[in-house]
Amino acid sequence: MENQHLTSPGSQWLRLFKRVKKQNNQQHKTDYNTIITLSTIVTLLYGSLYFDCSGKTVHFRAKVSGEPAPTVTWGRNKCEINDPEKYKTRYDERDQEYILEMPDVKPEQADTYKCFATNEFGKAVCTATLTVFEVGFKKTGLAASTPAPQDFRSMLKKTVIKRKKQLPPRRDGEMDPKLWELLLSAPRKDYEKICIDYGVTDFRWMLKKLKVLKKEKEDEQAKVVEKLENVKQIEVKPDGTAEFSLDMTLLDPNSTINLYKDGTMVPYGDDENSKHSLKKTGTHYVFSIKDPQPEDAGFYQVDVEEANVLSTDFRVPDVEFIANIKDVKVFESEDALFQCVLSTPLNRITWSTQESSLEDGDKYEITVSEDKLIHTLKIKNCEKEDIGAYYAIAGITSSSASLTVEDHGVQFVSGLSDTVANVGERAELSCKLSSDASEGCWYKNGKLITDDDGATIIKDGASHRLIIDCCKKDDTALYRFEAEGRKSEATLNIQGQNRKWWLVSIKSDTFCCGLKGFRFLTKTFFSYIEDPPKIDLDALGEFTKPVIIKAGENAEWKLPFSGGAPMNIQWYKDDDELLPALNVKIETSATESQLCLTKCQRKDCGEVKIKIKNEFGTTEAVSKLIVIGYPGPPTALKAVSAFKDCINLAWCAPSDTGGTKIVGYNLEKNKKGTNYWSLVNQAGPIKDTKYAVKDVFEGAAYEFRVSAINLSGVGDPSIPSGTIIARDPMKPPGKVTDLKLTSSNYTTFSLAWTKPKEVKGVEDEAQGYYVEIRPVESLEWTRCNVIPITLTSYTVLGLKAMATYWVRVIATNYGGDGDPQGFDNYIIAMPPPVRPKFTDRKMKTFMVVRSGNTVRLNINFEASPLPDISWLKDGIPVSKHVTISNFDKGSQLLIPTSERADTGIYTITVKNIVGQESFNIEIRVTDDPMPPGPVQLDQNIPGTVTLSWTPSPDEKRDDRLHYMVSKRDSFKRTWRTVEENIFNNKFTVVNILPGREYYFRVFAKNDIGLSPPSKSPAFEIKKEKGNFKLNVPKTKSLDFESPPSFTIPLKRRTAPEGYECYMSCAVKGDPTPHVTWYRNNVSLNTDTNYYITNVCGVCSLLILRVGPKDDGEYKVHIENQLGTAECSMMLNVRGINIWTKFKNHIFFYKDFP
Repeated sequence: MENQHLTSPGSQWLRLFKRVKKQNNQQHKTDYNTIITLSTIVTLLYGSLYFDCSGKTVHFRAKVSGEPAPTVTWGRNKCEINDPEKYKTRYDERDQEYILEMPDVKPEQADTYKCFATNEFGKAVCTATLTVFEVGFKKTGLAASTPAPQDFRSMLKKTVIKRKKQLPPRRDGEMDPKLWELLLSAPRKDYEKICIDYGVTDFRWMLKKLKVLKKEKEDEQAKVVEKLENVKQIEVKPDGTAEFSLDMTLLDPNSTINLYKDGTMVPYGDDENSKHSLKKTGTHYVFSIKDPQPEDAGFYQVDVEEANVLSTDFRVPDVEFIANIKDVKVFESEDALFQCVLSTPLNRITWSTQESSLEDGDKYEITVSEDKLIHTLKIKNCEKEDIGAYYAIAGITSSSASLTVEDHGVQFVSGLSDTVANVGERAELSCKLSSDASEGCWYKNGKLITDDDGATIIKDGASHRLIIDCCKKDDTALYRFEAEGRKSEATLNIQGQNRKWWLVSIKSDTFCCGLKGFRFLTKTFFSYIEDPPKIDLDALGEFTKPVIIKAGENAEWKLPFSGGAPMNIQWYKDDDELLPALNVKIETSATESQLCLTKCQRKDCGEVKIKIKNEFGTTEAVSKLIVIGYPGPPTALKAVSAFKDCINLAWCAPSDTGGTKIVGYNLEKNKKGTNYWSLVNQAGPIKDTKYAVKDVFEGAAYEFRVSAINLSGVGDPSIPSGTIIARDPMKPPGKVTDLKLTSSNYTTFSLAWTKPKEVKGVEDEAQGYYVEIRPVESLEWTRCNVIPITLTSYTVLGLKAMATYWVRVIATNYGGDGDPQGFDNYIIAMPPPVRPKFTDRKMKTFMVVRSGNTVRLNINFEASPLPDISWLKDGIPVSKHVTISNFDKGSQLLIPTSERADTGIYTITVKNIVGQESFNIEIRVTDDPMPPGPVQLDQNIPGTVTLSWTPSPDEKRDDRLHYMVSKRDSFKRTWRTVEENIFNNKFTVVNILPGREYYFRVFAKNDIGLSPPSKSPAFEIKKEKGNFKLNVPKTKSLDFESPPSFTIPLKRRTAPEGYECYMSCAVKGDPTPHVTWYRNNVSLNTDTNYYITNVCGVCSLLILRVGPKDDGEYKVHIENQLGTAECSMMLNVRGINIWTKFKNHIFFYKDFP
């Protein structure tokens, strides 16, 4: 958007808005072939600040691209744009811009405006905001003395892009600061995968520092957030948006929530069309990035006011799916496997359903190959609820497939078929199941058939038959056979014999049938013949031939037929009925039916069947569709052996041959470090599934891939092999030396060793190491690291506390594994013995809890081996309603709903073989006290009053309850505490003055707080008043007139070029002096480039954007009828050598009487 024709002085302010807002404007992109770019966002002032915007024109400009050319429309949030007087649209062919013009802009036109671009591939939208401020200044020679300029100046500041304090850069040898921020925002279960993304394999040493940092961050968050939980890192969802979320309860619902990307504030909206949006549901906040692109990658942070509540790292790797996940069909209780292959190694990808992402656990098993290219999702023990779409998401690229779960059980090998029989003939219906043991039932029109119904039911193994020996007309029905939830249906049609008709002639020459009382003149007999569907044998033979086509071509079938009308024609593909659709075309006439399947693919191969049916019978014909395509990729490509001048490879033929014979293979190689694949078999296709590659250089690393060739051409290449180095075989290395245990605890222990020595011709250099462990009760060794490690140290994770293990280390290289080196004795998973001690430095010894609230005590300690923990209350075991939860390094006492009876001294004792330690804490459970009884007043001694009251009902059951007395008199009229630690029911108040009325309140007080007060009646001692005489002195008139002078002079200023500069001074004088500003002795009062104010004697001048022309001497001249005064200063614009230019200048201010 742009604002044109603003030539008034205020246009400089508008240009400042445009410059600042332009930095915030984002280019909106979508997956469609339509892109909109709004040039900038403009804020326009309505009213007059040294100018009048009334009658000015505002332009919104949008550049749109797309193929085919999109249709462009405009809209706004609050109402429609349908008034041709207020809104005019046009297209500028020279600048190729769509323009929305608004002449004579008014305040009510302030709104969010939208530009929509639409073509057949999709729709794009971009928004911009027009703000019209009605400032209300008048156009005068001098600045008005109102606070509005300061308000407007503050509004200008709001448009400046806000930046967050940058994280320090990463230094060599130190952790990335971003990693610390991510760990502070993430749940502990995500620590490992976040650390792996940053190359950290062992994060346990970070936990202590992380605990301290987390405590500091929680203290900072507690200033603005009451509750924060369920923080989820950013993920790309199946619909293509990237989301991260949290549950948060704010202390102040009006707190500002800011979103930052790499330290720069990102504007966001609340509608789905915004590039960045925030959706709030209750306390659940979801931030989303629509249509994420590589440029959206960055470090995102969410702040509430100045406190950070979430940090997440959005990475967009350059990766594609070489092999997508494919649809899977399994039976119930079986496992389903989805697998994909990436073009670039990734530590992990996101597996998801439409509703949520999936985590590795009991239900789902997520694995990654050693080369990080093959990612697998296993769904265990599939059920009907697991049916649906599954997604593999790598970066912003995704692949989807569906899972189908079918029931186990009996299946129909062959089902029932429609049958036609004549009256009196024998009819038989039969079917065959997949199981001999399965029983079934027969039904006629939904009613169970028994032997009493005149039908014979026979079960012969897996075959089941229903026989009707003598058919009758009422045997015509729909028959169904059911077995274990499976069913098959067919129609039995009973026809009569040839129907005889008698035609008679009566005198009236009218024909009728069998009418009595008429005299027959003639009689004729004829028979009515049945006509079931028939197919010509030659046409049937032609139809049954398989239809063979290439992928992408159309398949057609045509079959003529004859028989009595009406005919019912049905086409089937693999027993599924075909209906007209985009790729299915069916044309049927009275004597012929034609089927056309367009753009067939390999998956469309199968059986094609036509069923022709009329009232006399049914006939079928079956054909087959074979779609020939390119072969699939070969599998299991591997190096059989490698030498410095030859690499021998082998692979397996593809499972999908494309419908034809494999005639050969193409083998390609890629030298590591290049992106070029070259053909190895230049002489022609390879006929075998193995090949010796001799065109290699010694020491060079290669990757290979192979493609199958059939009659259709060359298929897709296989997954590239692992890196293979052309070199002679190596000898396995020797044993490691100096194997030792460096540290241990309940779940881990750390090892260190020395690299084995190389013995030429016997033992070659070690290139990596494997660590293996074996529980003493097991005979099987488990390898801890799948990929060899190069360091001579390793930490074994996931051990069972106090379990015993045998440990060994194996050196390895390309020649194989060396002999293992282990310890002479087994190792116990436990830390060194430690006497129990409590680790909290400031443990509370006294706690007050309101009755009914939860009591939760967390006691942290350290001890080794794991200690026995016991809790006592007043020396006896705690009650059953008290829950004790023990951990390796702590214990928790929990009373869900406390009662007064839970008051007491609780003791925790931690004991192990080294020693024991105890700690006591007193818990007092109480409630708000009830108020004391009525208050009575007695005056026994002049100047005093004695208060007495009935005890509070809580006094008997709370030994810490006491009373507080406060008073208020008619003179001060404020309540003041007289005494607050009173443990009886009487108190004497002194210093009671006559002539004042006193009021008293008595409160009961305990550890929870105060009770409602018991109020006393008013108390007063009468006092006689004397006469009072007031002598008023005579007033003298004062003359406040004074000549003008400066109370605070101007001060020297240095301002950077391009920034604003504000200078001010304070003046006095009576009458109010007239103020004139000068720059280099030239008056500025009429110069609209300077904003001048005089508010309550404070004179100020504002330069919005300082430039070289603003450099010089600024002087303020004040004058009234009693005299004049001046004050001056120098403005130094940074970048100009002021000393050279004004080195002899003297700063002064001067009074003239």
